[in-house]
Amino acid sequence: MSQDAAKEDPAAEDPVEEGAAEEGAAAVPRRRSPARRLVRYVFLAIALAFGVWAVGKQWDAVVAGFARLSAPALAGSLVAVVAALLGAMLTWRTLLADLGSPLPLRPAAKVFFVGQLGKYIPGAVWPVLAQMEMGRDLGVPRSRSAAAFFLMMPIQLATGLLVTLVTLGWDKYGWLLLFIPLLLVLLEPKVINTVIGYALRRLKREPLERPLTRRGMLTAFGWSLAGWAAYGVHLYFIAPQIGLVFSVGAFALSWSLGILTFVIPAGAGVREVAMVAVLGPQLDSGAAIAVALSSRIVIIVGDLICAGLAGIAARRDSV
Repeated sequence: MSQDAAKEDPAAEDPVEEGAAEEGAAAVPRRRSPARRLVRYVFLAIALAFGVWAVGKQWDAVVAGFARLSAPALAGSLVAVVAALLGAMLTWRTLLADLGSPLPLRPAAKVFFVGQLGKYIPGAVWPVLAQMEMGRDLGVPRSRSAAAFFLMMPIQLATGLLVTLVTLGWDKYGWLLLFIPLLLVLLEPKVINTVIGYALRRLKREPLERPLTRRGMLTAFGWSLAGWAAYGVHLYFIAPQIGLVFSVGAFALSWSLGILTFVIPAGAGVREVAMVAVLGPQLDSGAAIAVALSSRIVIIVGDLICAGLAGIAARRDSV
């Protein structure tokens, strides 16, 4: 490309964006300025503060709920949550790679898990903004980070509804079938690519260099289903009396309802209310509330552990 052409093409001024667009090109990390590093530390501090606040405001109920659990049950629940969060990260990483930005595991984990702490800050935009910013340092165009982030929600919702139908029964939750055809249509790669292309044109952004493929979508579906299974194991450790299969379905349904209210930080409140309602036939109201709150706290701790470990591992690689 000549110098004159480069001046006329704004995208050419950004070597990371241009390099990332090339098929099979390795991501070129950016050097972070002190100002951007400060912004990230402020973001992390705010996210951690809201996470601690989410625990503290319900501390008495949390203590009461945890008092019913043994140390092995809590440990098993936490391990299952970490496995579920890994499934979510691999879903996102698969989508990002399919769009043309494959990332090594450790840098991908750092971008995803640290960015996900933003869900505890009021407002729905913080996780995606954090992932876009950190991904940019690794040569991932912002449009790809945003596309991968927003595609995760319908994938998790579709798989969550399918898991609910299979585990909780068609007789009680057959009405969920009304949503699944719509979600499957929306998750058809041709439809998704058209919608993303339209959105990028309206935003006056460059189109995605690589469209989503059906293989990539199916792989993302698989990781999402694995995540639901792990979340069910997590709930089973907290309330073994409800059974493993029921645990998987109860968590999938309550989390799906939380996804539908994504404007609320991490689905706070909605997921717990839904879980208490779903657990109603199996547990008394007091026990159901204790289980829901215990689950919430274990997930918050899991988020913090994953973000911390991913940050440490990536730092060793100077990411």
